[in-house]
Amino acid sequence: MNYKDYFKGKKITVMGLGLLGRGVNDIKFLAECGADLIVTDLKSKKDLAESLAQLSEYPQITYVLGEHRLEDFRGRDLILKASGVPLDSPYIAEARANGIPVEMDESLFFKLAPPNITLIGVTGTRGKTTTTALIYEILKKAHGGGTVHLAGNIRGLATLPILATIQPKDIVVLELSSWQLQGFGEAKISPHIAVFTNLMSDHLNYYKNSMDAYFLDKAQIFAHQGSHNFLVMGEEVAGLIEEKFGKRARAKKIIAGAGSVPRDWDLKLRGVHNRENIALASAVGDALKVPMETIREAVENFSGVEGRMQYARTVRGVEIYNDTTATTPDATLVALRALSQNKNIVLIMGGADKTLDMSPLLKNISQYCSTVVLLAGTGSLKIQKDIMQIKNITHCHASSLSEAVTQAMNNTRIGDIVLFSPAFASFGMFKNEFDRGEQFMALVSGLE
Repeated sequence: MNYKDYFKGKKITVMGLGLLGRGVNDIKFLAECGADLIVTDLKSKKDLAESLAQLSEYPQITYVLGEHRLEDFRGRDLILKASGVPLDSPYIAEARANGIPVEMDESLFFKLAPPNITLIGVTGTRGKTTTTALIYEILKKAHGGGTVHLAGNIRGLATLPILATIQPKDIVVLELSSWQLQGFGEAKISPHIAVFTNLMSDHLNYYKNSMDAYFLDKAQIFAHQGSHNFLVMGEEVAGLIEEKFGKRARAKKIIAGAGSVPRDWDLKLRGVHNRENIALASAVGDALKVPMETIREAVENFSGVEGRMQYARTVRGVEIYNDTTATTPDATLVALRALSQNKNIVLIMGGADKTLDMSPLLKNISQYCSTVVLLAGTGSLKIQKDIMQIKNITHCHASSLSEAVTQAMNNTRIGDIVLFSPAFASFGMFKNEFDRGEQFMALVSGLE
């Protein structure tokens, strides 16, 4: 069905506007298709001011902010659910009780897209953004750019609007979170090429401390593939997929690890984890018959993704890195290992609790750090006593990010590194991890 015919005049309740731009761009697209829209979000009008300003030219949209109302989930043709809205939400239950279909943008896009496109989906606890971006760069170089589209769990890049420009035989590369993959699971569909980077503890507050539930959502990326599809797996997660799914994972399986990246490639990305990301992206290129010299050129030109071990600048002989998207202890430990290389690190960390096990990070932190500056937050409160008991490191507390940057720089010497790698969520002090990273970069740019 033509997407315009599908959306025109349809009464749609959009559950979740958000601040990252994906919701805004989906809503713009639906409004321009002639849909009758109710947009509802638990955040207030004040909190959503930036997003609402971008939608000011669409006066026909009805907003319900600061709450959800059951009445907005009755008598509608479709509910478009944002990622992160629990599947057991009473509002989603109300829609289903009234026979109203519930969709998510990525899986709905796949249903409405031309049947002969190639959809590549990338998931995993860590590395999915870098791997997605690498795949996109490889395929863009191989196919001339215009036939390759990038979207999914990427700031500002909504997926539904791709319907307006996509052509038969185009390629779409999507980063997919566990929440977004719930939509694929409900629709019983999976991408043609699935990439699963790794599985680590994360979002256990959402999944009620069940790694099995977390893995099951992630597994929807390959659970509905056929034998003609591809499943590209990181070495660490391959055994778990085989154990849990076995022959039910029917796609052609490819295992990729850091060791498969040639040593003579001149890489801008640092760390073993980034070699793993490169290996996964290269495997996708190879599966699509991209020449190895094209893959190498794209990889060697790739300098990384904003907020992921991002080099900020050097101040007074101290290198400063922004790793704001490190919202788990595993991610922070990876960054410490990648950057240490006989250099002392002053670490700024802390934030909102996600009920993750912090002990592996705390046990190893003194190997890499001379100083830990702890930001305020519920997670920080849980570990502050443990931090204070670690020998051979200085510990400081900061009530603001500005204070944290000042304390970090005051504890450095020439040749040191300041690493902002929080290991916790951003809620409370910041709007989200991107806001957190932008504030950090602004503070660093003002250092003298």
